[in-house]
Amino acid sequence: MNGVMKRRVIIVHGWDGTPEEGWFPWLKRELEARNFEVIVPQMPETEAPHINAWVPALSSAVGTPDENTYLVGHSMGCQAIIRYLEKLPEEQKIGGAIFVAGFLRPLTGLTTDAEKEIGREWTETPFNSEKVRSYLKRSVALFSDNDPWVPVENAEEFKEKLGSEVIVEHDKGHFNEEAGFKELPIVLKKVLELSNHD
Repeated sequence: MNGVMKRRVIIVHGWDGTPEEGWFPWLKRELEARNFEVIVPQMPETEAPHINAWVPALSSAVGTPDENTYLVGHSMGCQAIIRYLEKLPEEQKIGGAIFVAGFLRPLTGLTTDAEKEIGREWTETPFNSEKVRSYLKRSVALFSDNDPWVPVENAEEFKEKLGSEVIVEHDKGHFNEEAGFKELPIVLKKVLELSNHD
């Protein structure tokens, strides 16, 4: 490889998620076949995710990031990426990020008080969007117009606050296994676009 750094992708699952669900194993295989190193960490306490547990777990999984490090998040995983970037030392960099069903606004469809409390922690804890955006020279945010948890208005937030390229798909639910997703070719396409962009 002539000293060229290997391209790495870290895929971050969401609330109540696992590395084996949905389209994560497919994306991992597809990227590994293209010579990427892919890490899909099991995040801690997924049934009750907290910022102070998830950000260190993600940091530990990433190690030292560089321009060849790409982050892909689903749902709560997007929030974890954003808050991880906020804490990065100034001199560190990443190559880009892809947010699938990410949210900055309050979640919908939460039923219990405990769920609402968890949701509020993530949407009401402020973060420095300017700092986060400074790491995201390139980012893509993917939404569905009928997501039961993530209102499509989040698309504007990602565009305005983080400068993401926004894609809104029709009738794709939460892009998860319940919505029938075992593959998500648009994410593979966008990872390849980001990583081939010098």
